[in-house]
Amino acid sequence: MTTVTDRPNIEAILKSLVEEYGEEKLAELLEKSDSWLERHPDKSDSEWASAMILEAVSYIDESAPFWTFVAARMLLIRIYAEQRTRRGVEVYTDFADNVERLVEAGLYTDKLTTKYTREELQEAGSFIRRENDELFTYIGLKTFVDRYVAVDHSKNTVELPQERWLVIALTLMQDEAKENRLEYVKEAYWAMSNLYMTVATPTLANAGKTHGQLSSCFIDTVDDSLQGIYDSNTDVANLSKFGGGIGVYMGKVRARGSAIRGFKGASSGVLPWIKQLNNTAVSVDQLGQRQGAIAVYLDVWHRDIMTFLDLKLNNGDERLRAHDIFTGVCLPDIFMEAVDAREDWHLFDPHEVRVKMGYSLEDFYDEQRGEGSFREKYAECVANEDLSRQTVPAIDIMKRILRSQLETGTPFMFYRDEVNRANPNKHEGMIYSSNLCTEIAQNMSPTQFESVTLEDGVIVTRKKPGDFVVCNLSSINLGKAVPADILERLITVQVRMLDNVIDLNQIPVVQARRTNERYRGIGLGTFGWHHLLALEGIQWESDEAVELADKLYEKIAYLTIEASSNLAAEKGTYPMYEGSDWDTGEYFERRQYESEQWQQLRARVKQQGMRNGYLMAVAPNSSTSVIAGSTASIDPIFQPFFYEEKKNYRLPVIAPDLDHNTYDVYRRSAYIVDQRWSVKQNAARQRHIDQAISFNMYVPNTIRASVLLDLHLRAWKSGMKSTYYTRSTATNIEECEWCHS
Repeated sequence: MTTVTDRPNIEAILKSLVEEYGEEKLAELLEKSDSWLERHPDKSDSEWASAMILEAVSYIDESAPFWTFVAARMLLIRIYAEQRTRRGVEVYTDFADNVERLVEAGLYTDKLTTKYTREELQEAGSFIRRENDELFTYIGLKTFVDRYVAVDHSKNTVELPQERWLVIALTLMQDEAKENRLEYVKEAYWAMSNLYMTVATPTLANAGKTHGQLSSCFIDTVDDSLQGIYDSNTDVANLSKFGGGIGVYMGKVRARGSAIRGFKGASSGVLPWIKQLNNTAVSVDQLGQRQGAIAVYLDVWHRDIMTFLDLKLNNGDERLRAHDIFTGVCLPDIFMEAVDAREDWHLFDPHEVRVKMGYSLEDFYDEQRGEGSFREKYAECVANEDLSRQTVPAIDIMKRILRSQLETGTPFMFYRDEVNRANPNKHEGMIYSSNLCTEIAQNMSPTQFESVTLEDGVIVTRKKPGDFVVCNLSSINLGKAVPADILERLITVQVRMLDNVIDLNQIPVVQARRTNERYRGIGLGTFGWHHLLALEGIQWESDEAVELADKLYEKIAYLTIEASSNLAAEKGTYPMYEGSDWDTGEYFERRQYESEQWQQLRARVKQQGMRNGYLMAVAPNSSTSVIAGSTASIDPIFQPFFYEEKKNYRLPVIAPDLDHNTYDVYRRSAYIVDQRWSVKQNAARQRHIDQAISFNMYVPNTIRASVLLDLHLRAWKSGMKSTYYTRSTATNIEECEWCHS
């Protein structure tokens, strides 16, 4: 056993913390450390650090939030001690050697040693800033080390935190031109190691390793055929196996009671196929780590919508339930108008519409607010007496939606007309639904089976590929990047990193790879919004917060578009660029970007093109925001301080940069702040985001139905594209005044 040999360093660390924070408990911790060392002279560094971590964690509260950094420092001592023992050298001195060892052990991909020379790996190792380990909070560091750094087959950690950032950077920049590749690696490492940004969870976990892909989630469109349905399920299983979250659009599948090959009433509708997806989510459990995650979307005019809205309820006939999938409903403007006006709504079978009307109703949308081709086609269906339908008050459907949301948090809301109006690639397709987290909006279409033949003793299946959407994500940490004033530098490297993910991915579904290459879609997002408001002293419920959202996201949009256009000048435009809103300039007109600066960028885009057909999407960022020590996505925090319950222990969670200056902004937490202000903020930022935003609504479960309905109507009327969970709590919220108004 290795005994504590680093006592002078340990004492120096604790004494420096005493000097930095001037806290009596730090001196007390130093005394307890001395006492522990005297009582356990034969114990290891790791065992000492474990004891001190428990002590430090117990001191974390609202009055002394810095203890999260003290606990993190103790955890680092333990991590360093374990790696010294394992490697036999001082930490962060053997990067190239460790890469070679892990490649030989089959834990890193051999591309790290075939694409880079040993000299390059040694130079890359010099980029490491050990002091950046001290930027982590305790829960951030623990999450990072427990879930994401490389481990051997016995689950022993074989990678240090800064090495994970550097390996990600090396992986994403491996195919850049050799003369400036290491500069790009250095920039990417700078961006991540300073916690100015984070990459998506699959990239964070899998980059540089031998298995797994780098993209977060996918969206499939199911064809209305038995072959199409089963092929889709196979594709979903293959993607779920590697950690992808899946969105599945079922709106083309015929309804219950529809005809099959002319036999009336033969179809059992979408329910059996959704239950099959539910079983896939449970069965394909990502190497035993977690269940698959699948969201199924259906149009509100689909005749199976009522059954669909009850899928996740906790009571009723279990044969009609699918508890392990998530649901989303696709809503046209005309339905929301019917809800608002308390008018009737008509439900149709999509197969019957195709046969009798000669078109698919889901293939249309309203080109303008209040008028357009969807409402025209819908009116034609209503007027055709030969077309069967079920007629119900629109408000009754909305009541079922609200009931399910308060009980289960779903369905998600997808405002399909606004999404398609704002689609920069509407010249090439249609957006039917979103992904698992409601922030992705890209062209979709079903893959269609054509034939199976036997050729030279090989079974050959032919399909017409559809657009199978891939989400490539990373996010800016607003709480760190905005105060540091480094957005331009950050977004430039961030867009390059995201674009490289497209070419590096080994997606096991061919049509997904094809779609990725056609549009080269990325999703640059943000987190740390509440953190930033707290640092700026801006109350959530204020015009100032709405104005900041508008100005900040316009700046982010400008820099992201500029970065993608500059990358196009270097590497070429995405294949579907010609005729897009980027090409015609409609993208800038629609968003009323009229300043001289914007007009200059518009001209540059026209000249250079765009590298990426889709650019921005704000994801939930729950785990990566924890690692980066900030607040999730664009959400308000739950409380300034609380305990996160784990299986065998509790972790204290403290709001970032909590002190007497920021407490007042954090005090009004998620279930207290007026959600109408949240809608205003999100509407302001949505104008600048070409895709969508994972937007949660936080309400008590005692909220009046009329108030919750008003929230949804406000979101739709303000031009939002989607809403994510309706998060309700049974806790009595005495301060919640708005939710009873």
